[in-house]
Amino acid sequence: MKKEKGLVFVISGPSGCGKTTLCRMLLKENLGLLSSTSLTTRAPRRGERREIDYIYVAEDEFKKGLKDKKFLEYAKVFGKYYGTPKKPVIDAIKKGKDIILSIDAQGAAQIKRAIKEAVLIFILPPSFDDLKKRLLKRSSETASQIKRRLRVAHNELRAMDMYDYAVINDDMKEALNYLSAIILAERCRIKGKG
Repeated sequence: MKKEKGLVFVISGPSGCGKTTLCRMLLKENLGLLSSTSLTTRAPRRGERREIDYIYVAEDEFKKGLKDKKFLEYAKVFGKYYGTPKKPVIDAIKKGKDIILSIDAQGAAQIKRAIKEAVLIFILPPSFDDLKKRLLKRSSETASQIKRRLRVAHNELRAMDMYDYAVINDDMKEALNYLSAIILAERCRIKGKG
């Protein structure tokens, strides 16, 4: 049975919780998911691939996209802009394709306002101690940046009420299984939420 409209799955969680890795793994699970590549004004981190992990642009180019209303959502995080281009997401769901977005809580709220049927999933670390260790292991931020990211993580937890699901990423394979189950369950849903 071909769907008339695709689903949008939003994956959020604090920096260092493993959401990007889980999204990459999810895309390899043969679930027929598409991904949307966000634009950012920040520099690439070690191991990130241009046009795959992010589309890296200058700030003036990003601001032009804002002015032209080309983003489904956007945010300025730690002094850098991030945004989801509107056209590829809308085109995919119109064709009945399901798409996955890896974005922060602020962006998730914007997506939910724009696309009421969006499914929001929050990835949690096993503990804040574990989150701190993951951020330190990444070696891409200074101690003060890590401290700030942990403060932001505490604030992001306050937004969990708007999410439909929460998955604890203690074991990557188990978290992936939960994400896959959520996607399959949402595709089988016959009634609206609430």
